[in-house]
Amino acid sequence: MESKHVNQQIAAMRQSFFDEEVLDEKFSQLEQLEGKDNPNFVEEVFTMYFKDSTAFLETIEEAMKTIPIDSIIVDNILHQLKGSSASVGANKVLKEVNKITRQVLGKGNLEGTKASILKLRKEYDSFKAKLEPYFQLKQANSVAQVK
Repeated sequence: MESKHVNQQIAAMRQSFFDEEVLDEKFSQLEQLEGKDNPNFVEEVFTMYFKDSTAFLETIEEAMKTIPIDSIIVDNILHQLKGSSASVGANKVLKEVNKITRQVLGKGNLEGTKASILKLRKEYDSFKAKLEPYFQLKQANSVAQVK
């Protein structure tokens, strides 16, 4: 009975990610790649995504502190973050990166870029804070079902 409740909770969390447009269809495509041989595939992909994207953001934040700001480095790393966010379905993070590259950085607006980077960091931190408990609940549920 408890397992049914946990499964419902997991399903509700997952659906909220789509309802809030936190995730897009790429996430569903990743889920389809899970199987008996690799039941934690999506979690492993997101573990790598969080590790890499955290490093990307730290590098961007450091580059924004230099004088003059190396906008080429910032742009290159933003493109890497854009690609990895798109590949996992991190929809809101991807949208923030797109805003920065199109509307701010491309126009040479450094103060606007700094503000946008702060907004990107907040969106990323929020994204990570939503998904980590989801994966923890899924993992705990998997362990409970094995017992």
